[in-house]
Amino acid sequence: MGEIDDAIERADREAFTKDPPKTLKGQIGFLLKQFGSAKAVAQELGVTADSVNRYRRGARKHARADVAAKIDDAVKARWQPLVRKRRQKQAAASGGITVETRARFGYTSSAGSTDDGRFRRLTVHLPAAYAQQLFDARDAGASDQDMRGIIAEGFKEVYFQDGGGRAMGLSDVEINDIDYLDLDY
Repeated sequence: MGEIDDAIERADREAFTKDPPKTLKGQIGFLLKQFGSAKAVAQELGVTADSVNRYRRGARKHARADVAAKIDDAVKARWQPLVRKRRQKQAAASGGITVETRARFGYTSSAGSTDDGRFRRLTVHLPAAYAQQLFDARDAGASDQDMRGIIAEGFKEVYFQDGGGRAMGLSDVEINDIDYLDLDY
């Protein structure tokens, strides 16, 4: 994994926005939505479909300790990916992504170039389109260098060119020697 991939993973781990259901009835209800039937949930947990239906109805308020642990594990394994997916979808649709980094930035422009980039500490909120590009690239297995390019393009537009208000001759921005990089969405 590269630095960008690690930053996305950290942001995902920090995205525990909503706790999974805690009651037995709530957990079974969630698993029923995920698996589609009491029989499928029962197979996953190693109990009968009748037991699953009793848990769902509330006829049994508590499961055996070993079954309760299996239920808890099954819920946790399926809950967080849904939360992550929802957060990423929101960032890509409207929210955007905030990138905080300390790295060496160099650029090329029509007025000349600075091959000797300098370290900058930047916190920049990139529009949703860049979040979408970043997530799509990651899902497609893009290299860390490719994902750096997406972030650099966003920095060029938002920070260096100020959304079209300055530095219009700037043609290329590079991120090198990343000291740290953190993402939030």
